[in-house]
Amino acid sequence: MQGGEWKGRRRPTRFRRFRWERLALIALSAALIAFGLVKLIGYGRDYTASRRTADTLRQAYREETPMETVSLAASPAPATPAPTIAPATPVPTASPAPMLEAAAYPGNPGLTIGSRFKALRKENKDIVGWLNIGDLLDEAVVQRDEVFYMDHDALCKKNVNGAIFLDSGISMKTRPYTLILYGHNMKTGAMFGCLRNFENVSFYRKNPFITFDTMYEESRYVIFAVGSVSTELYARHYVDFFSLISSDIQKRQAAIEALKAASVHTCTVDVRPEDQLLLLVTCVEKDEERRVVAARRIRDREDEKELKKLAERSWKR
Repeated sequence: MQGGEWKGRRRPTRFRRFRWERLALIALSAALIAFGLVKLIGYGRDYTASRRTADTLRQAYREETPMETVSLAASPAPATPAPTIAPATPVPTASPAPMLEAAAYPGNPGLTIGSRFKALRKENKDIVGWLNIGDLLDEAVVQRDEVFYMDHDALCKKNVNGAIFLDSGISMKTRPYTLILYGHNMKTGAMFGCLRNFENVSFYRKNPFITFDTMYEESRYVIFAVGSVSTELYARHYVDFFSLISSDIQKRQAAIEALKAASVHTCTVDVRPEDQLLLLVTCVEKDEERRVVAARRIRDREDEKELKKLAERSWKR
C-alpha cells in the first residue's frame, strides 16, 4: 500500500491497542516511581523523627544524676547469689530439676526507681531501661507488648523504625536471669541494624561490652556469642528462647551451648547458667532466623581489662 493511502481512514484496531498499552505502561511506571519516592521520603522523615526522639530522651537521661539508690561505681553491689537447688519434695519417681531461685536487686530490694528513669517515665511510663553500645547505639528501652513498638517510637509516635523493647513475658519484679531486647534491623543502621557489625571479629574484639541499665539498677555485660539462630525446632542452630527465660538450670545450660554453637566467632568468655544474660535480637533475611548478640553480666570483682583480653583471643570460625 502506498504512502499517504491511509489519509482519511481510521488506523487499525491493533495499532490503537498498542498505543494505549504503551501509554498504560508509561503511566504505571510513573506511578511506581512516584510511590517509591513517597516511600523513600517517608522513610527519611521517620528516620529524622526517630533521631529527634532519641535525642530528646537522651538529653533527659543524661541530665539526671545516676541512680540514687544503686550507685555501682561508689559502692559495688554484692555478688549475685549463687544458684541454689530448690527444695525437693520427695516423690517416688525422678528428682526435680535444679532451679535458680528468684533474686532481689542487690542494694535495691524495695524496687526504688532511679532518678534518671523517673525523668524518662514522665515522658513515657513504658520506658524501663537504657541501652548503650559505645558509638553504635544509645537508646531508651520500652516494654508493653510484642506489637505496639514495632511501628511506634519510644515516645509512642508512629514511626517505621519502631523502638527497642523488652520481651513482654519478662517480669522485672525480681532481677531477671535473662533479658531479651528486640529491635528492627534497619538498613540505615538505626535500632538493631547496627548489630551486623559484631559479625566482624575485629570489631567484636575491640567492642565486647554493652551497658544496659534498668530503672532498678545499672549493669555492664560482656558479649560471648554473635550469630544467626533458627526459631524452628530441629533446624540447625535452633535456640529455645523460652529455656533462656526459664529458671531451669539444665535447660538454660543447653540453650547457652546452642547460642555458642551458632556463634560466628569462637569466644573465650565463659558463661554459667546462673549468669544474668542479655540478648539483643533482630530479624534477618529468612523469616525463621534471627540475628542475636548474646552477652552475660560482668560478675562482681571481675576485671574488664581481663575480659577484654579474653575477647581479643576470639577468632572467626
